[in-house]
Amino acid sequence: MHIAPLPFDFFSLETIQTLAQDYGYWAIFFGIMLENMGLPLPGETVTLVGGFLAGSEELAYRWVLSSAIAGAVIGDSMGYWIGFYGGWPLLLRLGSVFRISEAALVNIRDKFSQNADKAVIFGRFVALLRIFAGPLAGIAQMPYWKFLLCNLLGASLWGTAMVTLAFFVGRLIPLGTLVGWVTQFTVAALALVILWVAVLWWLERRQHTPAPD
Repeated sequence: MHIAPLPFDFFSLETIQTLAQDYGYWAIFFGIMLENMGLPLPGETVTLVGGFLAGSEELAYRWVLSSAIAGAVIGDSMGYWIGFYGGWPLLLRLGSVFRISEAALVNIRDKFSQNADKAVIFGRFVALLRIFAGPLAGIAQMPYWKFLLCNLLGASLWGTAMVTLAFFVGRLIPLGTLVGWVTQFTVAALALVILWVAVLWWLERRQHTPAPD
């Protein structure tokens, strides 16, 4: 079976599959929860493994899906509060290291605030944004009730899509191939988001650039 490369050697596909087989729904719940708190763990792969094991009748579909959604909602909420209480001072310190002015960071925060609901809902399908959407929403001071609704909706859409995909498609193709395809999709989505932000930034600068005499 072809195994897609993962961000960390320790979290190989074989390791994740073994943990899911040994610890079942707890492995799925905690793996996704820790990723959504802001830790760079392969939560997406954990979800796909859970759906694959459900498709092979080693786990129950409904409990895999429930574990994935619960882990995503709770982890993202914890990430939100981490960002809410400590994220902005940390961001300012990082900005000083990379020589980014506070005014520029405030502008970035305000821009994110304008699209925070979309980022929380659909960011789960985008590489990296799934990890940082919760803390960024906290930094942007997004009202928690609004964040929770968007968080629950996004987690339900993402969890259902990933678990169901692996449940059915995992019966037809190797799990490693499926993980590789999904990873490529999320990276491509990230590239599109970066391009979109860059175009908006260029258009904004162009509007504020005085025309030559």
